[in-house]
Amino acid sequence: AFVREFEARGLDRRVHVLEPRVASEDELRAFHTPAYVDFVRERSASGQGFLDAGDTPAFRGVFEAAACVVGATLNAAAAIMQQECRRAFVPIAGLHHAARDRAAGFCVFNDCGVAIELLRNESGLKRVAYVDIDAHHGDGVFYAFEDDAGVIFADMHEDGRYLYPGTGSAEETGRGAAQGTKLNLPLPPGADDTIFAAVWPQITAHLERFAPEFIILQCGADSLEGDPITHLRFTPKAHGRAARELAELADRLGHGRVLALGGGGYNRGNIAHAWTAVVENLL
Repeated sequence: AFVREFEARGLDRRVHVLEPRVASEDELRAFHTPAYVDFVRERSASGQGFLDAGDTPAFRGVFEAAACVVGATLNAAAAIMQQECRRAFVPIAGLHHAARDRAAGFCVFNDCGVAIELLRNESGLKRVAYVDIDAHHGDGVFYAFEDDAGVIFADMHEDGRYLYPGTGSAEETGRGAAQGTKLNLPLPPGADDTIFAAVWPQITAHLERFAPEFIILQCGADSLEGDPITHLRFTPKAHGRAARELAELADRLGHGRVLALGGGGYNRGNIAHAWTAVVENLL
């Protein structure tokens, strides 16, 4: 559905398409524990069991499939850092629930976390921003960097009292030296574009305060009205605005770097409309 919409709007003629690759085990270990990487490889070989308590099943080849998501995200980040482009979008990516040592919520490897670690460790960036407008809280990213002042985190999501993973309260603002670098904005079920418009400026102001050198946007389409498992009511205009204003902010900061990741979404029409709105507003 996304590809059809993407091509119908002529976007395929305005972008450069990169081939994905499989991330190396060393790259995966930049975020994940060696024991967890080994565990996924073993379960991938057997194709049996689960990678967590029962949400994320193993299957033959799951290691390579999940590592390919990470590789695609890293390719996009590298293209931006090497000035081949200023923005990039990876549709099947933004797997924000996986923790350093375990799978969660159908997410095996956390490409967001791996990218953040490598952008700082290999590219020398001091401040990376992670913005998340998926209906679900990006818990795998938040808790991995909760005490890390170099990761500027802002997440707008359905209140955890009503939706998995049940985290992301407004009181969770970081720990220790990172206190105040994290912004969680839980929204009530039924929140629509009017509420998005009222809350979104808090995110741009938060990023302005810390002046990140690279911005990652997880733009899950499950926050749109009509998703079968969530209860927010955004339209694609919200996603388009998020992409546009983050791109404008990145330009004001002097680097222009924005990497958008598709995230979740369980209504194919919503995915098509939200993701194409993101791409259009990054161009």
